[in-house]
Amino acid sequence: MALSKLQFKSGVNKETTSYSNEGGWFDVDKVRFRSGFPEKIGGWTKRSENSFLGTCRALHPWVALDGSRFVGVGTNRKYYIESGAAFYDITPVEKTESLTNPFTARNTTLHATQVAATDTVIRLVNNAAATAFAPSGTIKIDSEIITYTGTSGDTLTGCSRGQKGTSAAVHSANSPVSSSTFKVSDVDHLAVVGDFVIFSGATSLGGNLSAAILNQEYEITAILDGNTYQVEARVVSTIQSITVSTGLNPTYIFSSAADSNNGGTVQAQYLITAGLDSSIFGTGWGAGTWSRGAWNSAASISAPGQALGFWSHDNFGQNLLINAHNGNIYYWQFANGLESRAVALSDLAGADGFAPTVSKQVMVSDKDRHTIVFGCDSQTSIGTQDPMLIRFSSQESLTEWGAESINTAGDLRLGSGSEIVCAVETKQQIIVFTDTSVYAMQFLGPPFTFGINMISDNTTISGAFAPVGIEDSVFWMGLSEFYSYDGTVKEIPCTVKDYVFKDFNQNQRSKVYAASNTAFSEVWWFYPSASSFENDKYVVYNYGQGIWYYGSMSRTAWVDRGISSLPVAAGSDNYLYTHESGFDDGSTSPASAIVAHIESSQMSMGDGERFVFITKIIPDITFRNSSANSPSATMTVQARNFPGGEYLQSDSKTVSKEVSNTVEKFTDQLYVRIRGRSFAFKIQSSNLGETWRLGSPRVDVRPDGRR
Repeated sequence: MALSKLQFKSGVNKETTSYSNEGGWFDVDKVRFRSGFPEKIGGWTKRSENSFLGTCRALHPWVALDGSRFVGVGTNRKYYIESGAAFYDITPVEKTESLTNPFTARNTTLHATQVAATDTVIRLVNNAAATAFAPSGTIKIDSEIITYTGTSGDTLTGCSRGQKGTSAAVHSANSPVSSSTFKVSDVDHLAVVGDFVIFSGATSLGGNLSAAILNQEYEITAILDGNTYQVEARVVSTIQSITVSTGLNPTYIFSSAADSNNGGTVQAQYLITAGLDSSIFGTGWGAGTWSRGAWNSAASISAPGQALGFWSHDNFGQNLLINAHNGNIYYWQFANGLESRAVALSDLAGADGFAPTVSKQVMVSDKDRHTIVFGCDSQTSIGTQDPMLIRFSSQESLTEWGAESINTAGDLRLGSGSEIVCAVETKQQIIVFTDTSVYAMQFLGPPFTFGINMISDNTTISGAFAPVGIEDSVFWMGLSEFYSYDGTVKEIPCTVKDYVFKDFNQNQRSKVYAASNTAFSEVWWFYPSASSFENDKYVVYNYGQGIWYYGSMSRTAWVDRGISSLPVAAGSDNYLYTHESGFDDGSTSPASAIVAHIESSQMSMGDGERFVFITKIIPDITFRNSSANSPSATMTVQARNFPGGEYLQSDSKTVSKEVSNTVEKFTDQLYVRIRGRSFAFKIQSSNLGETWRLGSPRVDVRPDGRR
């Protein structure tokens, strides 16, 4: 017997071939390294069963003076404050309109022809053609609820029968047909599909559409023209604090023939929206600024509304500042309660008339307490955005923005690049990124307040959430490389760079999210793979060990432990998750097992000319802290004859731990039979309640000739 200890280099290396990376790791998922040894990552659990509308792109935790703990949740559709496992909508009102008789209910009867239970085209009476109904929507005939996708003349097409728990049925000629959609008239409304509007003051339409049904918040489901749009009537529910069962899956109300009135005098409050859930890109000449991005790559369309919708946010004391990207800056006051909405800075009492009204990002500097906005309008041209301008208020003020000799308000304009992308605050500086350069902004005091210096040019960044600050260092993901700043900007050597960037959806690069997990000295980047429009992969840089690893996971935003003892992340499924919590995937109910694995590169004896024969593995693994009584993992040995060939042989065995009273028993050895010139070693787990950490296994390896 010739026992050989398997000792592997830390981290994963995909920059070379598996064979040339002998003694290293080549593939991994849901595994990290600690003190050089691989272990399964921690699990995650839902913070609550409550969910939010839209995709979360930004999270911000803070604590009020009374000890209340909050998390700001910015989605492309709403801005929430999470408190006590509930989501409170503080999305600001963009405009308020007074409307006269704006509502029109939709109802009619069937044509003089019976409708069969299998019909997917339904004909209405000739004098109430389908074109008077919504282009698509939901109707009710007798007790059956039906959805349709189009209209043609006096028919509804693309009908799906027996919806919302009802059954398809036969309906007699001239049966009443009612719709859940009603039309809203507002001249030059400027709304788009997905916007939210709050109605108040409306009177009943006379039937099922009562005042209580009308006077609530609605999502605009279709734009009919510049003066009309439609919404779907539902039972009274509060979108402002929603759950998955009530807010996202409403019970519709269907009008009746008695709903012939129009609502009287109605106030309509239109809420702002951050924007699109995905970036829209084009490749035509002039689709972006000159020299933006690599030659022949997709360029972002510069038309309004085409960019990814997201928020920036920061605390002003116990209160909150929020900024919809390329939109206005708003202020939420703790004293007004969680049911109150944020209001524009320019509308605050005492505002001097110079407050910015459009910005890319808002920040409150911790050291000197200035409110800073990036890519904003100037003092002399309010409302006209300058994408390279930085402005700051007077110290400790939200309302004093006009620069004078008696205050510390002012501005700075950057010279390199076409737009400010984002800014990150460290202990000593604020690092500002443009699309081509990096600047360091530092508080100087009167009379200049702030100074700024370029610290790097010809530098790229994926998007506004690609950088993360840890102490006095900043790490970020560029378009084809990773960078760090700790006094100087430098590219981080990366052993998985090709693996990441060759499977990266550059058109959705603005979704990249950098996350710190300081308990393990890690920076995570969540990014969309080439075949995905949403973040589905991650890559990790362990700055303590200087190594890399990666895996699959869908997260759109993240905050490190701080006011919470564990990190909090947003999933693409509209839930918040607590990470490093337990050992399982808490996105399902009940929780499901996390499938984790790590696989070594190929190993050989000598120069690889001889075959080897492996007969036994002596595992070195611990399942310490597992909640399962008998955790286990599968160890696999795979053999090849040539570096470029397939694995011709493999043998898998299970190593486990059993608990009897307080005595733990581990599998002492695994018997295998496998032969080849080189072999790879793999460990995988897929059971509930288990975690593991690998040490230095030994194998019984014997020379086995040249043939």
